Amino acid sequence: MLRLTRFSLLGRRSPVARVPAKNLGLRKAASGSSPSGSASPRALNIFDRELKRKQKNWAARQPEPMKFDYLKDEVGSRIADRVYDIPRNFPLALDVGCGRGYIAQHLNKETVGKFFQADIAENALKNTLEMEIPTVSVLADEEFLPFRENTFDLVVSSLSLHWVNDLPRALQQIHYVLKPDGVFIGAMFGGDTLYELRCSLQLAETEREGGFSPHISPFTAVNDLGHLLGRAGFNTLTVVTIKRTLMKFKLTILECLN
Repeated sequence: MLRLTRFSLLGRRSPVARVPAKNLGLRKAASGSSPSGSASPRALNIFDRELKRKQKNWAARQPEPMKFDYLKDEVGSRIADRVYDIPRNFPLALDVGCGRGYIAQHLNKETVGKFFQADIAENALKNTLEMEIPTVSVLADEEFLPFRENTFDLVVSSLSLHWVNDLPRALQQIHYVLKPDGVFIGAMFGGDTLYELRCSLQLAETEREGGFSPHISPFTAVNDLGHLLGRAGFNTLTVVTIKRTLMKFKLTILECLN
């Protein structure tokens, strides 16, 4: 079953887990993607980030991407709805792992003043969807955000963070670039997503080969997300899990105030 985890984070910034400012110079934003093969030294590098960049670039070049983007569009719409539920305006916002702009297309200029869209794939940034709010495209890896401390009033992320190697670091950087009382709303696949497919592949391969290799990406357990967000410095956390049995996924949505 596909589990989609949405997390909304609301709360006052605490002084923990600061990323050194020298790593987040705003002048580097135009070329903020991490060097090929670079990663946090403490992370277990499950995902090849360079390969992931090539895959996203390939997907963005397809002639009719909307035939395959319906899930991303749906999740982007749900995150935008969460933004509208908050009775305030956000002069400066950031989308981490924006893809073709699946969240921005659902937002209006009355709610968000200016929207930064950051993604590792340049083709996705070149082929963004139509939107009414002013946007700035930034080529950057989710694990290495090139922004200064206390920059954004709102940070959002849709179906991107489950691909990073160092999720604690990514959450710490999001916390770092948020202003005090800023808001983070994100969605990622979590927990038992594609559990049935994972088990079927393992059983079939074990029966025929005498062992198995992983064919499904590992996903963060929903119960661990609240702890990771707290370690990153967030408080007033809300974690919502949406189960879609037919589509075999579990979406977790996180909401937080900084």
